[in-house]
Amino acid sequence: MATFAYRAVNRVGQTDSGEVQARDHSEAVERVRSLGIVPVEVKERPARRELAPKLRGSSRTRTETTKALGELGVLLNAGLPLDRALALSLENIEQPLVHAEFRRLLGQVREGISLSRAMASRPDLFPASAQAVIEAGEANGKLGDALARVERIFAQQEEMRQLVTGAMIYPAALMILAVAVILMMLLYVVPQFESLFASAQDKLPASSIALMAASKGLREHGLVILGVVVALGFGIRQTMRQPGVRAARDQAILKLPQFGVLVRAIEASRFARTLGGLVEGGVALPDALAMSCRAISNTLIASAMSEVAVQVREGAALTPLVAATGVLPRMAVGFFRTGEETSQLGMMLERLADVLERDSKLRIERLVAILTPVITICLGGAVAAIIASIMTAILGFNDLAVGQ
Repeated sequence: MATFAYRAVNRVGQTDSGEVQARDHSEAVERVRSLGIVPVEVKERPARRELAPKLRGSSRTRTETTKALGELGVLLNAGLPLDRALALSLENIEQPLVHAEFRRLLGQVREGISLSRAMASRPDLFPASAQAVIEAGEANGKLGDALARVERIFAQQEEMRQLVTGAMIYPAALMILAVAVILMMLLYVVPQFESLFASAQDKLPASSIALMAASKGLREHGLVILGVVVALGFGIRQTMRQPGVRAARDQAILKLPQFGVLVRAIEASRFARTLGGLVEGGVALPDALAMSCRAISNTLIASAMSEVAVQVREGAALTPLVAATGVLPRMAVGFFRTGEETSQLGMMLERLADVLERDSKLRIERLVAILTPVITICLGGAVAAIIASIMTAILGFNDLAVGQ
């Protein structure tokens, strides 16, 4: 599936623009026509990964944008016109980048451009999914509700991101401490015993000889080793960007015990939250599915759900397709089925996202509870092994001295 940008003319002769997902140019033209507009220009956009509704940049930028959109929605629901509401929202924005972007939005709105179209020029701050919800809100006269929905989606995504990041801080700190302690032992502690063991290298146990060699090699070639490690890390990073390697990695991640289930739950909650918000915002289901796939970072899951979006556009039922992929948690199928049967798919998907996020929090806490003692034990084991190698050599010398 590729992304095609289009310019078209609607029934009243006004110019419209946007994006559609299609396999090729001819299919993209047909999909534009199916929107009830006449295509003027349809061009394929370069492939890009957009994790909607994930705002790029710093956490402060994302938080400030989310808060500004929420305030704008409140002001619109209070009855203020859009330009006045934007002007008042600007007064409460402190982050310079966000302030500049909302000032640009205000200028374009005053020129007669719709809010959704004004946001289209900055997809890094306002993803296509957010633009679609806002465009639907403009069409049905409920822009304030649409902005409130976008703010809720962004806030939930940011909360999950901060949860994952915060949970990894302590294990990461332990890992750094472990590496620092081992380096200190090899660079400063072990060399203190080299002169003691220099005269009896052939009588040292194998573990002590290996420890001395590692310490000497690290001191003499430390910069070279560091350069090799950095180059290796960069090479692995570049290799992982290759589509085939990335797909294999993502598939392997889903098979990992505990971690694979966690990744599946997090990806499913992002997808459900985005899709639910789009459906509730009045976006057509096939378009909502295509946009929601961009919220998925795992290529295996994204590919499977993109194929579902294509088949739904061709008239197939949603729930059987989702169940057939097997990439989402089992509970997700029940929520999809209930949502379709009750014609409340958007609401059920948002509830599914809530359930999956709670489950993800519990799994993250459990994973951190496992990782922390494991890292601590590994650190203790490494230090103990170094000390044991030194003590074994010292005790061997004592035995030799007593024997003589």
